[in-house]
Amino acid sequence: MKIGILKESKKGEKRVSITPKIAAQFIAKGFELIVEEGAGSDSSYKNSDYREIGALTEKRGVVFKDADILIKINPFDEDDLKLVNKGQVLISQLFYKSDPELIKKIAATKASALSLDAIPRISRAQEMDVLSSQSNLAGYKSVILGAYHMKKILPLMMTAAGTIKPAKVLIYGVGVAGLQAIATAKRLGALVTATDIRPETKEQAESLGAKFISVNGDKSNQKEVYAKAASEDYARKQREAVNNELFKSDLVITTAFVPGLKAPLLITEEQVLQMKNGAVIIDLGASQGGNCELSKLNKIVIRNGVTIIGTSIAPESVSRNASALFAKNVYNFILHLIEDQKFKWDLEEEITDETLIVFKGEIRKT
Repeated sequence: MKIGILKESKKGEKRVSITPKIAAQFIAKGFELIVEEGAGSDSSYKNSDYREIGALTEKRGVVFKDADILIKINPFDEDDLKLVNKGQVLISQLFYKSDPELIKKIAATKASALSLDAIPRISRAQEMDVLSSQSNLAGYKSVILGAYHMKKILPLMMTAAGTIKPAKVLIYGVGVAGLQAIATAKRLGALVTATDIRPETKEQAESLGAKFISVNGDKSNQKEVYAKAASEDYARKQREAVNNELFKSDLVITTAFVPGLKAPLLITEEQVLQMKNGAVIIDLGASQGGNCELSKLNKIVIRNGVTIIGTSIAPESVSRNASALFAKNVYNFILHLIEDQKFKWDLEEEITDETLIVFKGEIRKT
């Protein structure tokens, strides 16, 4: 079976879906690897790195023509789909709930498509969970990015000239990204406060040394791995509960993420206008509309002395690490789906059922 690795076409994307190390593991399992020329260059992987482990590097058209499985990180676009052949299997993050038109176009090619962002959050699928592996790095990087743009340091520092007080960091969302942001900010010496719509995350935040702001009123998100969109009443209560800490914070990191839907609005323009001069907001939800009302993806907005940086949960700035984790997730996923070089297509099995969005041209999930 031939696996084709495509170069990402999304602007700003620097990751690659399969690294040379994981390519070698696939080859050891009997797969053939065809890598689009330059696919790994932005992650510091040369074409020769792939060839040295036994993979082929070819031009884009050849990869589409010869591969049985085509792998990307980001959704297949219209240019990709023009080259897809009947019977091929497409694997990427499809975000199918937010882009039903894309799914219709994939179905029209008579291919099958599996969505990596739809992997269920169950224990046996953890090793395939691309959202978690990428969010972990994003949480770390958000603190580093914020520290770079702040006009003060994070830790307490005592000098002969006086004592510098530690910075105050507020983190919205205690999921994978939020927990890593808490841990990183604490290691760098900041005073950290966190809040989340799910009350059971309080213990997790406090175990890492953060103070937790509880908000009463919305029970719908209890026991959820990802927060669902909160009611307007809850959102209002959350703003009221968090405002005191928000207005004193030097760095604010928002990580609220609802798969397939617009990111929940957590910080309004009115709130930004009351924040400290010199404060920094890192909005990891910017690719889905933003947790901050003023965020713009991949842009820096300065309003009333507050710097707002819109970024995403995809940590392109640490593409080498991100690619390595993503590739391992994909490797585990494919080995789960395939036996004796053939897809099992066990539609009664939870991981296959949840991720198989299009099967041989038929749409299964909407």
